[in-house]
Formats: sequence, C-alpha cells, structure tokens
Amino acid sequence: GAATLRAPRRRHEWLAGRLALKHAVSAHGRRHWGVDRAPGTVEVRTVVGGIQAGRPVVDAPVEVGLTHSGDFAVAVCGPHAIGVDLEYDRPMPPTLAGLLDGECDPRAPSPEARRLATMPAALRWTCKEAVLKYYGFGLRVDAREVALTGWLPDGRFTWRPGGGLLRHAPTAETRRPTGWAGAVHGHHLALVGR
Repeated sequence: GAATLRAPRRRHEWLAGRLALKHAVSAHGRRHWGVDRAPGTVEVRTVVGGIQAGRPVVDAPVEVGLTHSGDFAVAVCGPHAIGVDLEYDRPMPPTLAGLLDGECDPRAPSPEARRLATMPAALRWTCKEAVLKYYGFGLRVDAREVALTGWLPDGRFTWRPGGGLLRHAPTAETRRPTGWAGAVHGHHLALVGR
C-alpha cells in the first residue's frame, strides 16, 4: 500500500488513484445497477505476480483502469476491459521521442497515417500504454509491441499488435478494442475499450 512508498508524492498519487477508483465504481453502480454503494466500501486490490502484476481490481463486477500524472488521477470502469493513460504535456526524453517519431511517416499513403505524424510524441506514448493497460500488462510488455497506424480527426486511433503482444494476448489480432486520444487541460489522455 501507500506505506511502502518512500516519496510523499508517490504516496499521494497512490492514494489519489485508489480514491478515484472507489468513486468511479460507486458512480457506476448507482448509474447502471441502481446500487448506492459508498466509495469507502469499495475494496481495491492489485494482481499479484505474473504478467498482470500490479493491475488494479475491485470487489465489484466491473473492469477498472487507473492512471495518474502530476496532480491528476483518472479512474475508469465498465463491463469490459478498459485501458487508460494520462501524461502531463512535457517534452519526451530524446531517445523515446526518436523511437516514437521513427514509427510515423508524414508521407504515408493514408490520411489517418499521415495525421498520426502530427500527433505529439507524448500522446502517442499514452496510446501505446493505454493499449497495454487494456490487456492488463502495462509496461510489462514492450510498448514497441503496439504499432500505431492512424489517428482520425475525432480522436480515434488505430493500431496493430506485434508478435510479443500476441504471445500474451492472441485475440489482439482479430478483436482490437477502440482507442481515443486527445489533449485535456495540459495533459495527454488515451482510452481503450469496447
């Protein structure tokens, strides 16, 4: 829990994330099941061990996603797997920016692929991480296993799985979830779900 985190900032982020998850699950229950459950009664745990170690789970029949960056924590929940990532709008480390930029071709044949080249590197990173979180892996699978292929004007993004991702999530080849990415109040946000 929070007590194992040495840095006060990390403890606050951890606590904010858990609180956001509890409120999301409580609100979902009120809206979809007519159940008025106090956020404080929602139990949040994490998967222990394996490739999904650290993935948050709750004591309710929903899938959850969690991310935090700076002073913000975002939690989402729903009936199916969901991935979310949030990054503060800041320059990416040069090596990472170079890798992300190398995946884009401003002369690509499709307008969606050309538009992807205009997407900020930090937003591309959030897309990749949201996909990996959708499968419950987070960065336990290399982010290069998610190849972004396009970004539409409405924010939807497309992607294809690499072999490393397919080894852990074979259905990713035929049943890719929908992704959305955009800028929100100085942050880059990506959501992936069905």
